[in-house]
Amino acid sequence: MSTSTNFAVGEPFPLPIRAEADGGMFQADKNGMMFLLQLSRTDAIAVEAFRTGEIELALTEVDGILFFLYRIDGIFKDGWGDAPLSLALVKEELMPDEESLADPTIHLYLVDTKLKLLLAQRTARVPEEFADIIRQNVRAQKSAPLSMLAFQKKVAAVWAKKSPADLRAAASASHTLPMTLSGTVH
Repeated sequence: MSTSTNFAVGEPFPLPIRAEADGGMFQADKNGMMFLLQLSRTDAIAVEAFRTGEIELALTEVDGILFFLYRIDGIFKDGWGDAPLSLALVKEELMPDEESLADPTIHLYLVDTKLKLLLAQRTARVPEEFADIIRQNVRAQKSAPLSMLAFQKKVAAVWAKKSPADLRAAASASHTLPMTLSGTVH
């Protein structure tokens, strides 16, 4: 028997938040692909920017680590942010499988880290080329798993040399979610 998780704006975010720091987290599991942007300080402009504004997404792989890159007008003045993908903390029963990876949809959530509330959500249907890069990295991680410590060391080594803007410049795929007033899937 499976249970569904309800995501409702204005309600507590229904999944555990491991790190309570500002920034993005990208995850692929049995439920699909999810991007979680956690912010401790938000305002109505940031919420609307996430919900309806243009969002640029990109992917770059460095040393086997896939970086999910994002730029959201109205939230970040510094440009690009990054969220490296790791399966190290995904429970075995929630590991992504081919069925869950087949859907090229990414669910995006904006969460207030202090109040643990879901402030906005959006759904992005990405091009197959974009989704396929994620699938390939997930398959590689499943066939040769990294411990969380090894993953963190690799990420730290990349961050010591490259900024999110540098990673974006080397992106192998990108996708832009256009500004929308209707909340439709892009």
